Formats: sequence, C-alpha cells, structure tokens
Amino acid sequence: MTQGLFRYDVTACETKVIPGNLGFVAQLNEGRHLKKRPTEFRVDRVLQPFDSAKFNFTKVGQEEALFQFENSGSDDSYFLRSAAATVADRAPNVVAINVSPIEYGHVLLIPRVLDHLPQRIDQESFLLALHMAAEAASPYFRLGYNSLGAFATINHLHFQAYYLTVPFPVEKAATQRIPLAEGGIKSGVKVSKLMNYPVRGLVFEEGNTLNDLANLVSSACIWLQDNNVPYNVLISDSGRKIFLFPQCYAEKQALGEVSQELLDTQVNPAVWEISGHIVLKRRDDYEEASEASAWRLLAEVSLSEARFEEVKAYIFDAACLVQSQVEEETDDAIYAPVPVGPSAVGEGCLVIP
Repeated sequence: MTQGLFRYDVTACETKVIPGNLGFVAQLNEGRHLKKRPTEFRVDRVLQPFDSAKFNFTKVGQEEALFQFENSGSDDSYFLRSAAATVADRAPNVVAINVSPIEYGHVLLIPRVLDHLPQRIDQESFLLALHMAAEAASPYFRLGYNSLGAFATINHLHFQAYYLTVPFPVEKAATQRIPLAEGGIKSGVKVSKLMNYPVRGLVFEEGNTLNDLANLVSSACIWLQDNNVPYNVLISDSGRKIFLFPQCYAEKQALGEVSQELLDTQVNPAVWEISGHIVLKRRDDYEEASEASAWRLLAEVSLSEARFEEVKAYIFDAACLVQSQVEEETDDAIYAPVPVGPSAVGEGCLVIP
C-alpha cells in the first residue's frame, strides 16, 4: 500500500453486516468497477485457450509478487525469507497481491505461472489451493475460484483469497446430507446440498486426506467445465469444506431475463457475492441493502431446481458417487426473512490489523 500498488484504498470502504437471518455482508466500493481490469474474452464459453496477447499474470510487476508457494517435500512447513534462485524443473506457484482488493490480505494464487495455463481446474491445481487454505490455518481465510462465464475476468489459472473476520452467510446456511450407497465412496468425503439459501449448491467436507477431497471436487469441476456449465467454488474451514455453485447469471443476462433493476446495480455475482460478501458500486444500493435485496440478486444466479438436480446427477457420475435410494425427509427451501437486532459488528472496513 505504501508503494502505491493498489488501485484504491480498500480500508476506506464502508462495510456492514446486513441485519437478517444469514448476515449478508455489504461493502460500498464506488470506484472498483471503474478501476478494475475489464474482461477480455467471451462469457459464453467456460473453456477457452490461453491468449498471450491479452493480459495475464506473467505481465504483472515483480513488486506485486509476494512469495512462491511449493510443497516442502516433507511433513514440515517452512518460510524462507530469502533464498537463492535455482533452476526448477517446473514453473513456480506464485502468490501475488490483487491490485483491486475487496478485503484485507486479498491475494491471487497462480499455479505454475509461467506455464500459461488457462482458467480451468485440474486435480493438481485444486490440491494446491487446499494446501494453501490448510497452511493459512485460519477460519477467516478463504479461497475462491470463478470459472469463465461465472465472472472470472482473466483467462489465466488463478484462485483468489482474503481474510474476512465474520462468517460468510453460506457458511451459516442449513445443509442436508446426501446419503451415499454403501461402498459408493471410500474417501470419507461427506456430500450435502444447501438448503434455504438463494443459490443452489453442493457442499463437500472432511475426507480421509486433502488429496481425497481434491480428487472428488476437482472431478466435479472438470465435468462442469467440460460441459460448459459456469461455476464458482468457495474453499472454507482451512480447506476442509468446499462449496460448489453451478450458475447461470451471465446466460440470463444474454437472454434478457435479468431485471433492469438488478442490472443497474452493476454487480456481477461471482464467488464472493454468491457466498454472501456483496460489493456494491452505488451508495443508494448500499444504504438500502437488506437481506431481501441480497436474496433477490443471488436467486437470479441459481440454476432451477430441475436443472440443478440434473447437473448434480452428472457430477455424481463424474465423481463415481452413488446416491442411496433411502427416502430423505426434506423441508421446502423457502425464503422467510427473520427480523433480528442490529449487528454487533460495527460499520467500517472489516480488516485484521
């Protein structure tokens, strides 16, 4: 910040927790959409080839890079403040600042930065992101991923991460366990679906190892991107819990199915917004923000129930999961606002000093 590398001062942004059942977090950032890098590719294709002529992370300044993140080769973790440059047998994984941050510690994890990987998840890159979450070892540190078509703005493989000192609304949402047929899964991963949340999604957690969890979730992501279904991922609980959201907001925009009222907010619901941290560009929207207005926006992101169940079935096939035929007792996931008192979290940017 003292070097003037950021496009604006995020600590000057107003932030509040919206009263309500889920506690959506709203931030007023009036200049971000003007100073943020524009999207340079088609939004109707999840997989697109890397284009070196367009902006990519090999073009960022050295001063924006914070450190290299690699497997230590042992069970121990190390931080080397200074190390001699060596000839590596593979491109480095780099952590760099996000010059258009929305919270404290907003960084980019760029796997094998010099290999020019397009924005598409594979098992290796996803495991790397889980290791970063585990190494951070903080409940306030989450990683997010946006596919092309789900509001990624750069077609160069990367995850985002930052600290937020309150729970994300999606972390507080009810979930319903999906029973798996006996013997259908040996990894120990539990699978659930979100209930009473505006965006339909799947939740994967625990597992015998991080590798088991990465294998399962990356298989789901690979099916989505191979079948041109835009999606977002939130990595929570130090890498032990993952939220997966297939979405269709850009498609609805293209078809003219999104109301002008929502379009006027200029909010593109990517992983952070879907998870409940909503960055607003206009003061009126910020001052009038409510749980109902957040719900209306995010409900436009979600697949229909029928389409979600269809996609879920394909994901299960891709991940070699078999849902049990045991009847589930379900409650309709219907939005019902719950009046609560003012949040105990004061206004102002939620940052860790």
